Amino acid sequence: MAASDAEEPIQTYRDIAYLPTDGVYHRFDLYLPPGSTSARPLVCFVHGGAWRSEDKSQHEILARRIVSLTGYPVAISNYRLTTPSTQLKHPAHAKDALDFLHFILDWEGPPGSAQRPYDASRIFLCGHSCSAHMFTSIFLSPPNPDDSSAVLKPSQRLVASVRGVVLSEGIYDIDLLLRSFPGYREWFIAASFDDRLSYASFNTLNYEFRKGVEHIRWLVVHSKGDTLVDEVQSEGIYKRLHALLQDCKDGDGNAAIGSVERYWDLTSEHNVILKEKEYPELVSQFVLRDTTAK
Repeated sequence: MAASDAEEPIQTYRDIAYLPTDGVYHRFDLYLPPGSTSARPLVCFVHGGAWRSEDKSQHEILARRIVSLTGYPVAISNYRLTTPSTQLKHPAHAKDALDFLHFILDWEGPPGSAQRPYDASRIFLCGHSCSAHMFTSIFLSPPNPDDSSAVLKPSQRLVASVRGVVLSEGIYDIDLLLRSFPGYREWFIAASFDDRLSYASFNTLNYEFRKGVEHIRWLVVHSKGDTLVDEVQSEGIYKRLHALLQDCKDGDGNAAIGSVERYWDLTSEHNVILKEKEYPELVSQFVLRDTTAK
C-alpha cells in the first residue's frame, strides 16, 4: 500500500513480491519521486550483511536521499539469507538478486498504475559488501564456467538495460579476505560457501566479462574507515575491471565501451557510510553523469 510522506513527497510501495513465495525475502520496496513518469531511470540497491543478515527496511533513509538527489525512482530488494534454519548456499542469494532484476524489466508497476513508473531500459545498480560479490558474479563469469555461474547468467535484455554499477566495500576474493580476517570462515563464509580449503572458484577478481556487458560504467567505492573489509578487495576489483575494459577497447575500437572509476575518500565504518550523506551523493552524481539518463 502506498504511503505518502508529509515532509518529503515521496511515494513508498512496500513488500512487492518479485517471486510468488511466502515470507519477506522475495520482496522489494519502491520509492517514487513526485510526478514520477516512465521516462526516468531506476536505481536498485541490494543490501549487504555477510549473506546472513540485514533487511531492505534498514536502508529507507538511503533510498529517500537518492530519490531526492536524482529525481529517479529507487528500489531496494531483499534476498534469502543463510541462517541455521535455511543453510542456504551460494549461488542462491545471487540468484534471488538476479530474479529481482529480471522481474523489474517486465513489471508494470503498483496496482492502479497507468504506466510503469520507471524506464526499464535504463537501470543503475548498487551492491554493498556481499552484494557486490553477487553483482560481479552475475555480470562477470569464471574462466571455467560451472553450474553456479550458469544459474547466474543474466538475460541479454537485462545486460543491455544496466547502465552503471556501484560497488561499495565489496568482497570479491574470499581466500584473500580470510587471510586478513581468518575468523570470518567460522562466522559466515563456511555457512554460505561450505567449508573448503580454497574458495578460488568464487574469486570474481579472476572473472571475465559476460557477453554484452562492456558498455557498463562502474564505480568502486571504499572507505578508509572500514574495519570489516579491507581496501585490497576494492583495489583488486578496480584493477580487474580496468583491465577488462582495456581489453575491450583494444579488441574493438567501434564498440561502446564503459568505464571504471574509484573513490577511496570516505572515512566512516563499513555500514555507517550508508547512513551518511556522502555515499548517496556519490551514487547520485555517478547516475546523473550518465548522458543516457538525462
